[in-house]
Amino acid sequence: MNVRITAVRQTVYRDLMERYENPIEHACDIVVGQQWVAVDGKRPDGLCLEAWKSMQPFVEALARGEGDFYDGWMRNPMSAMISCNDGFRPMSFYLEAVEES
Repeated sequence: MNVRITAVRQTVYRDLMERYENPIEHACDIVVGQQWVAVDGKRPDGLCLEAWKSMQPFVEALARGEGDFYDGWMRNPMSAMISCNDGFRPMSFYLEAVEES
């Protein structure tokens, strides 16, 4: 199965950034609404490597037809909601198994 990955929300913790982060000009190119399709459980071109590291086990499982993570956590058992590991501005991604086209 293919897995559609959709960026659905970004949260920004300005207080943590001010307290702990070195000032940087640009941190992330992903925008809410952006989508990718993982074919055969592989990272799609253009998807941030760090975000991929957070979602890779779930994408691979969905690609194998597995799902129902954490005993019914998601309404759609063939999906998952995963956030990247940026502690200052995490992006949340909706992962869903889709029929191959």
